This record gives sequence, structure tokens and C-alpha cells, in this order.
Amino acid sequence: MVVKIRLARFGKRNAPFYNIVVAQARSARNSKPMEVLGTYDPIPRPAPFSEGKPIKDIKLDTSRAKYWLGVGAQPSEPAWRLLSLIGLLEPKYNVQKMREREEAVSGWTRHDVAAVVTEGR
Repeated sequence: MVVKIRLARFGKRNAPFYNIVVAQARSARNSKPMEVLGTYDPIPRPAPFSEGKPIKDIKLDTSRAKYWLGVGAQPSEPAWRLLSLIGLLEPKYNVQKMREREEAVSGWTRHDVAAVVTEGR
């Protein structure tokens, strides 16, 4: 049984609202989940008590999310992004690491790349 952490859409047309849920991978997007971990409101709202940047509201039960990740639940791409914003997961695509790799690889020859590939096997 494959378990996924994903988003279930609710709300009106042009005003989405998502529940962050744990569900079986083969179930439909809005079917009854195993557990609701939190909510995500992607529409920016004015920041309360300040005149700063508008915020997108994320509410999450972090202890339950850690439990499900520890048990082996696989987050979807949007759920991965939200969990990495909160700090539960590493960002999937770290721009700084990608630039460092590109700089390191830019000076390599074809033979260097072949040697690394064969060592990795």
C-alpha cells in the first residue's frame, strides 16, 4: 500500500483552498483521506499587524507530518514544496547546489565524466 502526502482542492472557482492530506496513491484527488494534516491557502492575504508583503497561509500539524514521513509516505511535488518551506524536508531543487555542480562540471572533459559514471556503478 503506497501512501502519499498530497493536496486536496476545495473552495470556489478562482478561489482555491487546499487540505494537506495523507491518502493512498491510487485514490482520487478529493476522495476521503486517511488523515488531514493541515490546510494551505494559496491566495495572498495582507499581512496582519504590519504593512509588509502579503502572505499565503499554511497551517500544518508538524508532529503528524513527521510521523507520516517517517513511516514512508511520499509527498507529491506541491506537498514537497510546502513541507520544505516549513522546514520538514530539504528543498528538492536547491539552486545554489545546482550552480556549484555546473561550475564543477564545466571544466570537465568527456573522459572525466565517463570515469565518474563508471565509478558510480
